[in-house]
Amino acid sequence: QVSLVESGGGLVQAGGSLSLSCVASGRTFSNYTMGWFRQAPGKEREFVAAISFSDAVSYYADGQEGRFIISLNTPKKTQYLQMNRLKPEDTAVYYCAIGDPSYANEAKAYAYWGQGTQVTVSS
Repeated sequence: QVSLVESGGGLVQAGGSLSLSCVASGRTFSNYTMGWFRQAPGKEREFVAAISFSDAVSYYADGQEGRFIISLNTPKKTQYLQMNRLKPEDTAVYYCAIGDPSYANEAKAYAYWGQGTQVTVSS
């Protein structure tokens, strides 16, 4: 059974940084993609970033590259999301996901999801 466990969320002031982690377990993921999505209150879940297990190619939502950095420790099956220069509008529950999407931002193509970790950015 696949399990994804996120950690690293919390409260930070605008302009600050947070680093999220997601550990995957339960099977091999050599051809899969790990992604981060977020959902703010009253809004739909949106793509943040993703990275491929096979070649570590990364993908970012428009406007996120430069502030957010996704990385992967393949042997540990762990992905990270370093978030810098955070803004109040980054406040959301951040979800880790893993799957085999045709497009990295295609949420419905991710088969497995974590429980989410809350990120709150105060102004």
